[in-house]
Amino acid sequence: MTVLLLIIYISFISLGLPDSLLGSAWPAINADLKVPLSYAGIVSMIISGGTIISSLNSERIIKKIGTGLVTAVSVLMTAIALLGFGLSQNFLWFVVLAVPLGLGAGSVDAALNNFVALHYEAKHMSWLHCFWGVGAATGPMIMSFFLSKSQGWNNGYLVISGIQFVLTLVLFITLPLWKKANNGNDDIEENKNTEPHKLSELIKMRGAKEVLITFFCYCALEVMSGLWGSSYLVEIRGISVEVAAKIVSLFYFGITLGRFFSGFLTMKFDNKTLIRLGQGTILLGIIVTILPFGYITLITGYC
Repeated sequence: MTVLLLIIYISFISLGLPDSLLGSAWPAINADLKVPLSYAGIVSMIISGGTIISSLNSERIIKKIGTGLVTAVSVLMTAIALLGFGLSQNFLWFVVLAVPLGLGAGSVDAALNNFVALHYEAKHMSWLHCFWGVGAATGPMIMSFFLSKSQGWNNGYLVISGIQFVLTLVLFITLPLWKKANNGNDDIEENKNTEPHKLSELIKMRGAKEVLITFFCYCALEVMSGLWGSSYLVEIRGISVEVAAKIVSLFYFGITLGRFFSGFLTMKFDNKTLIRLGQGTILLGIIVTILPFGYITLITGYC
């Protein structure tokens, strides 16, 4: 199970890689494609819509083909979409390719979260999302490198697409490990004859509404910061595109660090305490970011 856990962690790195690319590169992309700055929101909403659709249908898909194959196919979809982004010279292609990127991201996210929740401990779940942060922080750094070398955002997308294709190959090769791990009777892959849970039933579970509202608010902040952070730094604070991408990567680095330590904090504090600590830290970060004291407050706030 240790080898499989390592593969799952690497898969979550790949899940994070494309999530931060659009926002960090958009000031350069919209200038090259000659589209308004606001068009990033269109692409982001399509990606989010695809993620929602595939997440809601993940239980049916996992029961039918298994977690391993869902993960491999999903990563392949994101690799193809990123390859298309890198080759695109027209905004319309961004709109089209956002569909498989969102569908792929939602499927692998739900599949791996479910698998880790069933087979591992709470600390492993925190560290799983920590590895998402590793990918999300690495994406803007790779993009910043190509922007600073005047090699264009296209090459940043192509390199990350190549990483995704390599991981896809690894996932297909290691499919037998996933089947071997499915020994528990509580795994949804084992209960293929049962009907998928209805959304209305899940919402009625104790604490479900509160968790969904909290997670909605967190995701809104995360997406806003990741998508518009670089544009804000370039357009409002007058920072260069490549430096803005590096600062945005610090935002994801902060998420990574927080999730790493939360894995240890789960051993000492309950969930409510951890959520309150997180909310307080987020508020502090927002206040520090908007202070007009240059790089010091920006870097501190984003972290």
